[in-house]
Amino acid sequence: MESIGDLIEKSHQGIFARLLDEQIPYHIRVLEVGCGTGQLCNFLGISQRVVFGTDMCLNSLRLAEDFRSRHGLNRVGFYQMNLFRPVFKTESFHLVICHGVLHHTGAPFEGFKSIGNLVKKGGYIIVGLYNKYGRISTDIRRVLFRIFGLKLKFLDPYLMQDHIGEHIKKTWFRDQYMHPNESKHTFGEVLRWFGQSGFRFVNSIPHALPFESFKDNERLFQEHCPGKWFDHFLVQTRLLFTGYKNGGFFLIIGRKLL
Repeated sequence: MESIGDLIEKSHQGIFARLLDEQIPYHIRVLEVGCGTGQLCNFLGISQRVVFGTDMCLNSLRLAEDFRSRHGLNRVGFYQMNLFRPVFKTESFHLVICHGVLHHTGAPFEGFKSIGNLVKKGGYIIVGLYNKYGRISTDIRRVLFRIFGLKLKFLDPYLMQDHIGEHIKKTWFRDQYMHPNESKHTFGEVLRWFGQSGFRFVNSIPHALPFESFKDNERLFQEHCPGKWFDHFLVQTRLLFTGYKNGGFFLIIGRKLL
């Protein structure tokens, strides 16, 4: 039942979506792989951008398409797609976003290469993955929940938030603790993916250097130092204690070499 205004307000509550909307140019082609119910695609498509969202789940895509058609977002399109067999031509997009998807496939690197082929030379890719260190607290809770059930739900801060509906909490619990396939990754591993696929590191959340902080006015596509292995060790060690806040995710942005 959301309106355009509701979507804009909700998206601006999250720093990442707001920064994307502020910093992605108009009149470019954007692809989100694993778009779910299409909220990010529809949000980015409100402005003068051509945005495509793909997912394997038809029920999610129907919700996304219903919102799109109801509000006349004619520059947005949704398609069912297996990311290992893209329906788009190579080098079709200025920006490809894939957040929270590759680590649920059987071959994350092969999936990365597949969607990386869709990025134009000089374009950008944003990949969100579970971090090997940031996910440790979730793995511990998963074991405890299997033994004791939801009696211990107080161990997950997200489930204890009063303003979140029970349906959303149930969805979160299933995604975080009951998914049948999950892999975990590190900064160094994804940087190797970049090197092998023709991408250069641009930025990350959290930053790849341990003493750089992410700001509310962060320039997402401004190049940063990728750091060394010890920098990554310190950053990921910190995720041991902070990863519970977002399920242990980390984001890395790369630019395709010309």
